[in-house]
Amino acid sequence: MTLPNSSPARFRWLATAATVALFIPAGAWAEDAADQRDETITEAEAGRTAAPTRPARSDIVVTGRSLGSDQATQPLPVQVLSGDELAHRRRGTLGETLDGLPGVHMDNFGAGASRPGIRGQTMPRIEILTDGANLFDVASVSPDHAIVTDPLLLDAIEIQRGPAAIRYGGGAVNGAINLIDGKVPKALPDGGIAGAYEMRYGTGDQEMTTASRVTAAIGPIAFHAEGSYSDRENYEVPDAFGTDKLRDSFGESSSYAFGASWITDSGYIGASYTRNEAEYGLPGHSHINGVCHTHGSDLHCAAHGDYDDPFGSPDDHTAYIDLKSERVDLRGDFQDLLPGIANIRLRGSYTDYVHSEIDGPSLFSRYTNEVWDGRIELTHKPLFGFTGTLGLQYTDGTFTGLNVSDLHQIEPGPDTILSIGFLPPFEYVTENIGLFLVERRSFGPVDIELAARKDWREITLPTPEFSIYVAPEFEERLDEIYGSLYGPDWRSLMHERRIESYHEDSPDSEHNPFSASIGATWNIANGYSAALSLARTERAPNVRELYAYGNNLATNSYELGLLQAHRASSRFPDPRLDVMETAKTVNLTFRKAGGPLEFEIGLYHQDVSDYIFARLLETETETGVPHHYLLYTASDASFTGIDGQVSYAFSPEARVTVFGDYVGTDLTSEEVDVDLDASADNLPRISPGRLGTRVDLASGPISADIEYYHTFAQDKVALYETPTDGYGMLNATFAYRFEIPGGGDLEVYARGTNLTNQLAYVHTSFVKDQSPLRGRSVVLGLRHSF
Repeated sequence: MTLPNSSPARFRWLATAATVALFIPAGAWAEDAADQRDETITEAEAGRTAAPTRPARSDIVVTGRSLGSDQATQPLPVQVLSGDELAHRRRGTLGETLDGLPGVHMDNFGAGASRPGIRGQTMPRIEILTDGANLFDVASVSPDHAIVTDPLLLDAIEIQRGPAAIRYGGGAVNGAINLIDGKVPKALPDGGIAGAYEMRYGTGDQEMTTASRVTAAIGPIAFHAEGSYSDRENYEVPDAFGTDKLRDSFGESSSYAFGASWITDSGYIGASYTRNEAEYGLPGHSHINGVCHTHGSDLHCAAHGDYDDPFGSPDDHTAYIDLKSERVDLRGDFQDLLPGIANIRLRGSYTDYVHSEIDGPSLFSRYTNEVWDGRIELTHKPLFGFTGTLGLQYTDGTFTGLNVSDLHQIEPGPDTILSIGFLPPFEYVTENIGLFLVERRSFGPVDIELAARKDWREITLPTPEFSIYVAPEFEERLDEIYGSLYGPDWRSLMHERRIESYHEDSPDSEHNPFSASIGATWNIANGYSAALSLARTERAPNVRELYAYGNNLATNSYELGLLQAHRASSRFPDPRLDVMETAKTVNLTFRKAGGPLEFEIGLYHQDVSDYIFARLLETETETGVPHHYLLYTASDASFTGIDGQVSYAFSPEARVTVFGDYVGTDLTSEEVDVDLDASADNLPRISPGRLGTRVDLASGPISADIEYYHTFAQDKVALYETPTDGYGMLNATFAYRFEIPGGGDLEVYARGTNLTNQLAYVHTSFVKDQSPLRGRSVVLGLRHSF
């Protein structure tokens, strides 16, 4: 691991930066995407639904069809982050990059694993996509797990607020974030080659980052290469926190990808290989509660008898995650290849993901995810006035790592006399088939969209490796004891009984969710429109919600899943294989595009039956570090809110934007009685309201913006939460662009965040009190494109 202040990390950064500057002026950001004209829309078109873009640029281009139909007729709010705005907002994680956009918050977990949340909810209720295909990592399993992407290598990010589950399954019940990249070229670059590079330095964490990419063509074949490296030390926090830097908030990451595609007049087909590596700290992590165990309905956090401390070492070591992910993508889009079919879209991927969780000298957990995924979408030509897309998706994945926090202890110790049990990894094999249909038709100024998706999902648990260890000096004596009780073949008998018990405790599960929606957009006149959508979406519980049984040291909790609760206590519910989270959602969106005044405002209400979340049973403080005993239950809940922004251009050089969001929740009932009163509790980690304004200015090669928003206090909290104070955030950007002789341009910029150095805690974070937001920081950057 490269720890902060390490000279090897600095040397690698300097060497990489020098190589980039001298030899690889590669890979345009949004400018490179501008060459993909058959798949893109211009800034003026995107402005009909996206945030008002910075007036300094007129060549911003973003993809517009990845989340469905033309964004101007989307019944749900869609925002596009691209061009200069994306370049200046980019941070080391996706959550930090998107935080502050209307309806988008993050669950801060230091510098390595901050995830975005939409309308009060994060994973597993929002889906992260890469060019319209699901991104398979393990971020939805725990908040300390990073989303595998590098924002520095993205052309654009599309955020859909509201149910996108119709195309992408139950994981998108509350929204989808589509990451647009250029790993697989979709068009030949003008002049045969296009590229860019970027270098950044951050004052708040001594960030040193470099990224580059290039796209070149030989005949009809386009080749692409890209890479990035970033090293960040523990970031600075305001002195009011009690220290000037947040311990274990460092991060180091690298990414590279190679791709190629064959491009014809009808479309393209290509493939890419991507490798991501990262090491990042886990602020707020404590292994002292690794000793916590249950006695029925009681949580006990002291060693005794067979329950010992799996670490047996001081609780002051650095805890971090070492992550590696490899992915192969197949992408293709073709037009008019078959009679009656206007477009064929292919997406296929293979993902091999692994990360190790390390605390000082101990490897205490390892997560893996190996997934094969494929989808095909056929868009038919107008039929009875309707144009629609029929899609089929197949996914086969094997996941491991859940409920393992003592991996360093699986080998028998010197005092072990007899050890019987299964050895990790414990596999969860998921097979899913999804079939979906989206149909659209215009009736004069009104556009109608109908959609439905049906999934068939099965999770199976293969029998793990079985182990019986008998200390040699006790083998004869134990054969006598167990032989007299079970016969001479007692080892095989115990094996059979353990297998039977394992599958009784962790049964296979099947869920077949169905989702449907109807939406209408009324294009009034002069750029005004109103859209209404109604959706009924179903989400099957994920692996953690079903099978959690044990300590999650990252969140300081002991968790019991829907299928595991009864193992801990007869008071708790029997295994529940029938739970299906069902949301009924109403979205109303008002838009104005074109002219000085532009806006997009979304109102929504969502009633959810069998809403799955972890309820508090008790909090144990025996070790001095609070540890929560949590039981996954299914309750009825509702969400009501508003988000959006309004902008006014006083001139082509000056624009003012007001933005904000708010979500209110209600926990109304609980089907399972475990002596918990639902009326006395609230949903956990719900984002507070926020209101802000931004001024964008431009004059020739100079552009600037200043942004201030206030995040309000959150005092409607779950039983194991505390209220969170509000805070103000002041950010500003200044950029200057130079024209380069012979084409291309060079930009230098500075972006300051939290300029007033506010001590700010994020209510949506699992480690809120241990992981405040960054203090004052300025990122200095240089970008060159050609």
